[in-house]
Amino acid sequence: MDKTVILTGLRANNDLHIGNYFGAMLPIIKMAKNHDEYQINLFVPDLHSFTTPIDHGSLYEQTLANLRLFVAAGLPLDKANVYIYRQSFIPAHSELTWILDCFTGIGEMNRMTQFKDKQVKLTTSVDTRVSMGLLNYPVLMAADILLYSAAYIPVGDDQKQHLEFTRDIAMRMNAKFGDLFVVPKSAEEQNKFFSLDQGLRIRSLVEPEKKMSKSEDNDKSVIFLNDQPDIASRKIMSATTDSLNQINYNPTKQPGVSNLLQLLALLTAQPQNEINANWQGKTSYGELKQAVAEATNKFLVDFQAKLSSVNHQEVISRLEANETAMNDQANQTLQKVQRAVGLRQ
Repeated sequence: MDKTVILTGLRANNDLHIGNYFGAMLPIIKMAKNHDEYQINLFVPDLHSFTTPIDHGSLYEQTLANLRLFVAAGLPLDKANVYIYRQSFIPAHSELTWILDCFTGIGEMNRMTQFKDKQVKLTTSVDTRVSMGLLNYPVLMAADILLYSAAYIPVGDDQKQHLEFTRDIAMRMNAKFGDLFVVPKSAEEQNKFFSLDQGLRIRSLVEPEKKMSKSEDNDKSVIFLNDQPDIASRKIMSATTDSLNQINYNPTKQPGVSNLLQLLALLTAQPQNEINANWQGKTSYGELKQAVAEATNKFLVDFQAKLSSVNHQEVISRLEANETAMNDQANQTLQKVQRAVGLRQ
């Protein structure tokens, strides 16, 4: 691989929301459009999807639906440096995970904050089984990255620990067996590369102290890209604000109001400081919500029109061609590792 690899993925078992759109989809699409000097790996981590309970009957179609969302958002399928593929269609992901497992300590996985958080959530729900897949998630994520010598991986704060583990296991294997893996850049270097120092965090409409999440139980907290525009507008109108009765952009003291101001800036493609100045000191939260609801409605109508025009067969054809190419790349890395650990000559 001659080009520096940028790798990113979004889980396939949930509908994507506007937080995904502005925080993850648009930045990688912009990079794909404007930077031919990088190889852009955009994959669907469908194996990660059932580390927690899901509807398995809809997983396959949901995978394809989410890929179409990326195309509707502007992903250029005609660019030779852009690759889309499904994790489960590249067997090397699973094979390398097993090898890495055997050089990973149980204590390392037990210390993962995200595992502990999800473990608590699962044990207090109807399905109390905590799967080995959930514990093993960071190792599979490491395989996803190391197979393609990816240097840059845009991750949120909740995934930084997994990125550091990927660096650790790569250096551990390199120290034991020689030059096997490209070690991904550090979290600090990642932030600098992706300009994430300010951090885009769209918040829950119901609990603005938390980020908007596609795994939230409360549907009113999330604006999904496939929401009917009028339903999305009603979600905005019922969003949590506060009792201060004054509009200020202050994410710490007024997270709900600040979230609405951020949404308005993103949805209307206006600078945040201009939006803030326009609303600073006003007292009508209802008026602000109405403006955000109208902008949300317009955005969804436009986006869903683009989505309906996506050529499904074109997506499938590109997907299958890219999966052939990615199998070749991943197998080169896997065979190198297999020889190093004594499985191949």
